[in-house]
Amino acid sequence: MDMQQVSGGGSPAASAIPRQGTGGARRVPGHVACVMDGNGRWAHSRAQPRTFGHSAAEAAVIDVIEAARFAGVGWLSLYAFSTENWSRPSEEVDFLMKLVRRVVRKHSLFLHARGIRCRFLGVSDPRIPPALARDFDDLMTLTEDNKGMTLTVAFDHGGRRDIVEAARSLLRSGACAEAVTEETFADHLPYPDTPDVDLVIRTSGEQRISNFMLWQVAYAEWAFPPVLWPDFRASHFAECLHAYRQRDRRFGGVLPNEIGALRP
Repeated sequence: MDMQQVSGGGSPAASAIPRQGTGGARRVPGHVACVMDGNGRWAHSRAQPRTFGHSAAEAAVIDVIEAARFAGVGWLSLYAFSTENWSRPSEEVDFLMKLVRRVVRKHSLFLHARGIRCRFLGVSDPRIPPALARDFDDLMTLTEDNKGMTLTVAFDHGGRRDIVEAARSLLRSGACAEAVTEETFADHLPYPDTPDVDLVIRTSGEQRISNFMLWQVAYAEWAFPPVLWPDFRASHFAECLHAYRQRDRRFGGVLPNEIGALRP
């Protein structure tokens, strides 16, 4: 795993993002996942409560969705709320539930008009307000036939839980041990048509996986821009794509031009 950090300074313009079908398009990652980190620190630096940072994150979310779509990214996954986040103060959790509902309702038609298919990964905890769960279902139904980018919002998500649930599903199916392969196991994960993640972007400079899509990020490249999520914009996203294009993805193997160097 390449742990190269991407600088948050000197950002190129959003128009510098290569579009699918232009030069370098083959190097645009098919699936980008973002760990949206730094809302609390952003608010603290302004002597504001953490909820202030969560509210400010909305602009970054919309900017990144537009940037990914413009670049030709086929799949974008955003880590919005983890299974571990339930341990936060109840006031903050309640605020997040209301904020997410407002954002979903506000931007549903915007997402649909751009041909984006929306999904929610997780959403199994009974503490999720029924009205919010209905809004999630309504957005998925509204956009299910769209053919553009697929946007997956991981909400009440845990990578370990997904793997455990897949194992339970396999056992219930009666599969024998010898018949279990990586492919058959993946078929029992939520949304099994989701491709492996090519690039994970975690903002704020923190370098942790945090239980995010553990199966799908097995061979992902990582970028750790120091910018906090509320300040993250299309230009920072472009920097991350640029860094991704500079890397050689070996998947545990050796590149063809390196084979000769192995011979005596």
